[in-house]
Amino acid sequence: MHMSDGLLNAGTSVLFGAVAVIGVAVAMAGSRRDLDDRTAPLAGLVAAFVFAAQMLNFPVLPGVSGHLLGGALAAILVGPWVGALCVTIVLVIQSLLFADGGLTALGANVTNMALIGTVVGYVVAVALRGLARRSRAGLVGVAFVAAFVNTVVASAGFVLEFAIGGDAGGVSFGGVAGTVLGVHCLIGIGEGVITALTVGAVASVRPDLVYLLRGNEKPLEIREGARHE
Repeated sequence: MHMSDGLLNAGTSVLFGAVAVIGVAVAMAGSRRDLDDRTAPLAGLVAAFVFAAQMLNFPVLPGVSGHLLGGALAAILVGPWVGALCVTIVLVIQSLLFADGGLTALGANVTNMALIGTVVGYVVAVALRGLARRSRAGLVGVAFVAAFVNTVVASAGFVLEFAIGGDAGGVSFGGVAGTVLGVHCLIGIGEGVITALTVGAVASVRPDLVYLLRGNEKPLEIREGARHE
């Protein structure tokens, strides 16, 4: 998912660099409404966790590995706007200090993982919020589904960008799309498991910190359900 320098042509890199700048600016404006005494400390922890988790790869096929994207995880815990900023910060640091993702591809990477991934993960989670509010098991299931869908759709963003200005090196576009989407379906399973376990752990201790559960009339049901499980 982390695109390197040269994978996209200059025009496409500039285009999605502009998309990323606009998207991050919108997220910054939206985050002003969401940041409070509960969200701000958790946002720092979420960014640190996503950064650490993205440095660890897990195998999905022989010779193929994946890592956490973190969009759905961040959106569920701190909201879509703050979550997008958390993932963006992680991607910028990785690109500048660890050469994980090229500088010219930073805009495309931010667009896919921080913007598309976070928004899609949150939309799926909100659509299933009724289930998430019923019990801790429901929340964990919703987190898994949101993270899986977030991963696959974010990889579709890469496919679109590659179709616009990528060099397939003689491989057909259908072959590239099939491979990328197929592999990220497998990566999505790992993403879903990590997200579900993390969200479940936070909810079992402090359900009031989970952004997705805000407005729940009986937030302690999550904690009580965890005690009986």
